[in-house]
Amino acid sequence: MKNIFFILFFLVAIEFANAQKIYSVDSDYKADFKVYVVSDDYKADLLVYKVDADYKAKDNNGKWFFTDVDYKADKKVFFVNDDYKADLKIYFVNADYKAGWKNDSKKHLLN
Repeated sequence: MKNIFFILFFLVAIEFANAQKIYSVDSDYKADFKVYVVSDDYKADLLVYKVDADYKAKDNNGKWFFTDVDYKADKKVFFVNDDYKADLKIYFVNADYKAGWKNDSKKHLLN
């Protein structure tokens, strides 16, 4: 019985390991990384689609759910005003199938 519980716990942990629940903080020192929103999709490292429920934001695939409190978030981000200050450049897309990585070298930021 203990083995079954351990296996189930492990599988659930893997499922949520790359969840994309995001909280926007008000200072850069509180953030896990800094984000800049670009004006065109070809300039982005990641194309982001904002989902309306947290269960839709799983895996590291650009589907983000913005939480209302920091303790529910997997990652805390700070939005900067200049691209050179950013760790990650994103572009918000209007459909979930458009979301995804354009620059895989930045994937580690959301793992």
